[in-house]
Amino acid sequence: MHVLAERRVGLYPGTFDPITLGHLDIIKRASGLVDHMAIGVAINRDKGPLFTLEERIEMVEAELDGLNGLNGTTFEIIPFENLLVQLAEQAGASIIIRGLRAVSDFDYEFQMVGMNRRMNPDVETVFLMASERHQFIASRLVKEIARLDGRIEEFVSPAVAARVYHAYGKVPAAAGTAD
Repeated sequence: MHVLAERRVGLYPGTFDPITLGHLDIIKRASGLVDHMAIGVAINRDKGPLFTLEERIEMVEAELDGLNGLNGTTFEIIPFENLLVQLAEQAGASIIIRGLRAVSDFDYEFQMVGMNRRMNPDVETVFLMASERHQFIASRLVKEIARLDGRIEEFVSPAVAARVYHAYGKVPAAAGTAD
């Protein structure tokens, strides 16, 4: 008797303001866990994002370009402003993927998992620890560094760096120059 495997759908939510190499690392590693991954881009007006929702979606799309099929996984991008478990249901996801950089992330994530499990016990949360080289990267810090004339190329892709610099009206310093 041949049993068809159920399609595993994961959801990786975030604001992605901007998408960083840390986000991409989690996406690539999580692709081995699921057949299809929805990337939920939060509208999140409370955070006062630097980029519009449309700009953030464009950046995520550009960064995902070429990743379709990685580990046999397909991707889609879904903007959202509802509860995470509602988005998981909408996407058909049974797994929410979250990246952890430090112990401080765990406290917040632990509370969110408890609430999500109460609202929908069929949706599981999977935590992936950030790779050692990406543990310190945060979108908030990338924006602050760029705003204060620092270099961000080792934290985001060249295309994203150009967009961040442009958003702040900055011209990046040439590689190897002193700040």
